[in-house]
Amino acid sequence: MDDNELYPIGDVARRTGLSVSAIRYYSDAGIIAPTRVTEAGHRLYDIRAIAQLELVRTLRDLGTGLHDARRLLGGETTLHDLVVTHLELVERQERDLRARRAVLRTLVKQGGTAAQAALMHKLVSMSDEERERLVDDFWNEVGDGLDVNPDFVDRLREVRPHLPEDPSAAQLEAWIELADLVRDEEFRRAVRSYLQDAFSTPPGRLMAATPVQDFIYGSGTTIMREIMDAYRSGLPADAPRSQELAVRLVEAAAPLGGRQATVELRREMAAKFIEVDELLREEPPLDDSRFDHTHGRYLSLVSAINGTPSATDEQAMPFAWISAALRASLPRTSLPGGA
Repeated sequence: MDDNELYPIGDVARRTGLSVSAIRYYSDAGIIAPTRVTEAGHRLYDIRAIAQLELVRTLRDLGTGLHDARRLLGGETTLHDLVVTHLELVERQERDLRARRAVLRTLVKQGGTAAQAALMHKLVSMSDEERERLVDDFWNEVGDGLDVNPDFVDRLREVRPHLPEDPSAAQLEAWIELADLVRDEEFRRAVRSYLQDAFSTPPGRLMAATPVQDFIYGSGTTIMREIMDAYRSGLPADAPRSQELAVRLVEAAAPLGGRQATVELRREMAAKFIEVDELLREEPPLDDSRFDHTHGRYLSLVSAINGTPSATDEQAMPFAWISAALRASLPRTSLPGGA
């Protein structure tokens, strides 16, 4: 194309992909005037005007309004500032669309009513403070008067949803379900009943004790993770590595009771672990389906919202395996009946 050449509107339309009527509209609207108009009224455009038309077409394809295009061509803003502003708008629209999609998909799954649609939209539009209050209300009611170690209940309520600033549709759907559940009185009663039955009597009460919880989620986190990895790998309890891990467990736990990690303490803990394992076999935990529909459902939804591994996937502590590893680590003279 010649920089000095003028092109009729038909050629400009073909070069830019705009319709003739659109080019005329931009001219009449004062956005991009023709370079020259002939005595016969034909509009002619030079290279610069054609480039401006191509820019406007690109901006329009990206959803930019004519007002912003006029400001850009008039020198009232820069392309960078215009694009940044428009990007922010598009990202807000994207978040709104994801929220609407989450509501619509949930309605399709549940066969919801107009009232439910309004409620779900309200749930996805909640502020961070409103979400925190909703979860606080849930745990305040669940934990009120619960015959379970208060420290353990406080630890449970620390596991809560944190919807990210830019959530995915799946995270929004999980939040809608969770928010609906924690508002439901029947679900609150079910969670409360499960926690009461699971942790107010042995062996749940023992597991909920503050020193045990502090060890599992504090000083003993690393060693417990290594023990679980070894157990899941199928490593025999009497293997040297298993014995090493069991001894380290005793060394980490000994200070909780003001004890020294002696051979005698290893023997005592081996007996205690097997006692707990037998107790669990005599009084097995509540059936999985009850957990899955109460506290387990809460945990899985929180994990989906937070984008973290589900706490419900954690395997129970292998008490018998640890006991066997400790017994294997004892000097033979310390074993009952040893020579």
